[in-house]
Formats: sequence, C-alpha cells, structure tokens
Amino acid sequence: MADRKLTEKQQKFLDVLFEEAHGNVVQAKKLAGYSETQYTGSIVASLKDEILERTNMYLAQNGPRAAMAMVGALHDPTELGIKEKMQAAKEVMDRIGIIKSEKVQIESTGGVMLLPPKKSEDDE
Repeated sequence: MADRKLTEKQQKFLDVLFEEAHGNVVQAKKLAGYSETQYTGSIVASLKDEILERTNMYLAQNGPRAAMAMVGALHDPTELGIKEKMQAAKEVMDRIGIIKSEKVQIESTGGVMLLPPKKSEDDE
C-alpha cells in the first residue's frame, strides 16, 4: 500500500492506538487530540487501511510470543489456564500465516476397475 499523507492527529491516533490506548479507539482519539464531539467512527473509517496494516504488523510482532507460549506448555503442561493460552497462541499464529502442515498419505494395494452397468432383460 502506498503511504498517503496523514494529518498530525491521524498519525498520532495510529501511534497511540497499539501503545497507550491498548486498542481502544475512543482513548486513542482523546490521546491524539481530537475533540470529544468528533465522531470516532469517521476517524476509524478514514484510517481503515492503515489500521488493518498496523493490526497485521502487531500480530506479526507478537508471533514469537505465541510460539514461546506453545513451547512453554511443553515445560509446564499443568500451568493454570494453559488451554486458553494455547488457543490464543494458535489463533495468533493462524492469523499471521503459521499453520500446522497436514500430510495425507494414500496407499492402495490393488487397482479399481470401473465396469459399465449390467444390462437387465428390460434393457434388451
């Protein structure tokens, strides 16, 4: 995506959204200096592509943590909340494109022969 020129407030909104605001768009709006009366939906709509791009980057940045959580479960499988932690780690890894590979092996001991249907006495 080509970088477009953003206003100072738009840039600040994006900068604080994944930091101090912890993903809260209303809080990011306030921290960026928008007025209370400014409709939050219009800010988000105008920055949709940039928000999606940064969301993907945020998930990618947390991919290593997700991997560490999965491997950490090998060291302490009795950890409290491990199932939820593993599910969250799996979701993050799925979304950044790291998926488990599945191999399917098909074996056959004999061939298959397809025959035409039998003719009945009514067909003749």
